[in-house]
Amino acid sequence: MPRNVNDIINKRGPAQRKKVEARAAQLIAEEMTLQQLRHARKLTQQKIAKSLHIGQEGVSKLEKRSNLLISTLRSYVEAMGGQLHLMAKFPNRPSIELAGFAEMENERRKKKDEEAQL
Repeated sequence: MPRNVNDIINKRGPAQRKKVEARAAQLIAEEMTLQQLRHARKLTQQKIAKSLHIGQEGVSKLEKRSNLLISTLRSYVEAMGGQLHLMAKFPNRPSIELAGFAEMENERRKKKDEEAQL
């Protein structure tokens, strides 16, 4: 009788093992810390810091935080070349993308830029 997950996987054929490994990699890729995501994108804290106009130590602190403003998270993701999409998941329903956050942030940035020009 199999004793652990590796025993179960090893009893499968090569094609089935490959499918299991691919799905495991997909699941791992779906959940990453900010630091892991930055490493996967082959970016340094210094590069992110330059994009965010903060010091490298600020990026280090940001990556360790468990509670971020959505605007801060969006800026970090954009500094890596990505886009942030906020999704809500409920049992027995498709995921819903929450709208309005990008529009509110764009308005805030526009207002801030206008104030800076005065």
